[in-house]
Amino acid sequence: MSDYAVVNPATGETLATYDTFSDAQVQGAVAAAEAAYRTWGRMSSVWDRAALIRRVAELYRERRQALAATIVREMGKPLAAALGEVDFAADITEFYADNAEKIMADQPIDILGDGTAVIRKAPLGPLLGIMPWNFPYYQVARFAAPNLLLGNTILLKHAPQCPESSAAIERLHLDAGFPAGAYVNVYATNDQAGDVIADPRVQGVSLTGSERAGAAVAEIAGRNLKKVVLELGGSDPFILLSTDDLDGAVSSAVEARLDNTGQSCNAAKRFIVADELYDDFLEKFTAGMTAASVGDPFAEGTDLGALSSLAAAERLQEQVARAVAQGATLVAGGTREGAFFGGTVLADVTPEMDAYREEFFGPVGVVYRAADEDAAIAIANGTPFGLGSYVFTTDPDQAARVADRIEAGMVYVNLVLADSPELPFGGVKRSGTGREMGLLAADEFVNKKLIRTAG
Repeated sequence: MSDYAVVNPATGETLATYDTFSDAQVQGAVAAAEAAYRTWGRMSSVWDRAALIRRVAELYRERRQALAATIVREMGKPLAAALGEVDFAADITEFYADNAEKIMADQPIDILGDGTAVIRKAPLGPLLGIMPWNFPYYQVARFAAPNLLLGNTILLKHAPQCPESSAAIERLHLDAGFPAGAYVNVYATNDQAGDVIADPRVQGVSLTGSERAGAAVAEIAGRNLKKVVLELGGSDPFILLSTDDLDGAVSSAVEARLDNTGQSCNAAKRFIVADELYDDFLEKFTAGMTAASVGDPFAEGTDLGALSSLAAAERLQEQVARAVAQGATLVAGGTREGAFFGGTVLADVTPEMDAYREEFFGPVGVVYRAADEDAAIAIANGTPFGLGSYVFTTDPDQAARVADRIEAGMVYVNLVLADSPELPFGGVKRSGTGREMGLLAADEFVNKKLIRTAG
């Protein structure tokens, strides 16, 4: 059976297929991860692990051209963006090698009695990662690197359309010197992944994906008392309340919406603009969105490559058409050619419409008019999601006030596309639970062991 395949979304051509693992192969992968945990994961020093993690980062950089070309073929990302993603995966991986001592240091506790007490971090065991297609390297790096540093071992089920990038990541870890079983790529079905979560040898699961997938994984994890981290969808608000540089704010808005051809969980998707700025913003934003070039993702200067698949483009087209049918105004765009979708702008969306609560996973921006600060916050918080958010204002007090009131895991003030290895990533509400990246990522799948010693 070949559920795993490379289908170039720009051409529709199936370039390669890969057999799904048999149940015996999946069980062999779990056994290898368990064996590696019992030996290397429990016995190696943090310095040994950090050295290997640093070598993975070096290999990302050494192989960046081939790695980037792979994901262009798999999911249509423009080549420049693919190269940037490989570099970011290297930076994330290196961050954990650089901060190994800080992450693994004992945390003393001031106690009331005599003696000492510390919290010492210890690994939990094999973990399952279920990763999406939109950032094939970055998503894996932010899960794998901190957990390998802790001494956990990794079973990685990637999206079925990413079989070659997922195999390449496994090869990076093996070539860096990790023992067999420390990082294992598995071409598993969803049912097999459920069995892995339930396996008593596996101690936790991290998923980045849809709400539906997150609910299914959390249900199995809960039934089997397993720790779970979920990074799900987002419909992040971009709130523009005041500016002394409207062109700059618009440029940031367009950039934040079109990153990764609009297929980013924490992209700005809803643009909530103060009444006095709305008309000028809408005009300039529409011009910027429609000016983005659509074409061959391997070609220099392409802003928007193909969406991840023909099915994804068709779903996005259906969403836009349904929004218009329910009363939204199609300001510009909305056209599809195969898996290619041009920059699109919707306005006049109201709470009665599906579009008010949905996530548009592609280059579609929805623009809202806000009468005042309170109205802007009400619109921003009026969705089931709570991943990221963006606030643009010239008033520092207003920025602090709005940041406190937004229901989201992340708030960026007067800047976009500022993700960085040291900054924790995650959301609230239906956008998920737990944090990745930064030092907080090493606090998820870890035994924070109390050691209390008598005086």
